[in-house]
Amino acid sequence: MLLSLDKPKVRKSLGVSLVEGVKELEMASSAGVEFDSIYYVPEIANEIFLKELTANFPDLMAYSLSRDVFSKLSYRESTGGVLALVKTKLLKPKDLNLNTSPLILVIDGVEKPGNLGAMLRTADASAIDAVICCDLPGDLYNPNIIRASLGTIFTVPIAVCTGEEARTWLKSKHVQVFCSNLHQASDYFNEDYTGPSALVVGTEATGASQEWIEFADKNVKVPMLGKIDSMNVSVAAAIMIYEARRQRLANKS
Repeated sequence: MLLSLDKPKVRKSLGVSLVEGVKELEMASSAGVEFDSIYYVPEIANEIFLKELTANFPDLMAYSLSRDVFSKLSYRESTGGVLALVKTKLLKPKDLNLNTSPLILVIDGVEKPGNLGAMLRTADASAIDAVICCDLPGDLYNPNIIRASLGTIFTVPIAVCTGEEARTWLKSKHVQVFCSNLHQASDYFNEDYTGPSALVVGTEATGASQEWIEFADKNVKVPMLGKIDSMNVSVAAAIMIYEARRQRLANKS
């Protein structure tokens, strides 16, 4: 069964995913993720970490594996010799428990695990209130996304839905929407993000969809001052998120 979890359909139907790596497992554990079972290689696994993990989940079954079997389950060599089967859940926007003035990142159609993982790390670092993944081409709990996020996929509230569902929900919550768009847009630092705000970013190739551009209260851009006409979506998202966070912190002082 464990080997079949490399297939998105299997992960989704069972509601589980394999998580590998000490850092990723620490993040999942601290976030209160429900573990199903633990697998380790005795001669590789960090004994202290393994004891801490099993102490946190005393009723959990821990299975010793050979190097050969473990290598077939893991995606990379530097896993620390430990992986775990964890229970996953997909939230809808209505399931998010937010304050009255949330800061939300909306990710529209981004597929690359590296970009998704980097944005989730920024979302965690900036203590953003929620992430909404719209029209996600793949599986949120793809092991490559978990790895790229360094486990922050478990620490940030994430909803998965269609763009239409997200827009309907944001409108019902009176959240002002700022869509990243290189054309007919104001510089991101000229806008006010201190109220309920959603920052929308799209793929590097095509940007946010036309539906988001037309739906947004404001279209914003990170000005390109050099020769290049765009930047990595995760970098653009980080720049805008931290401007919003800066404004909110300044507003409190």
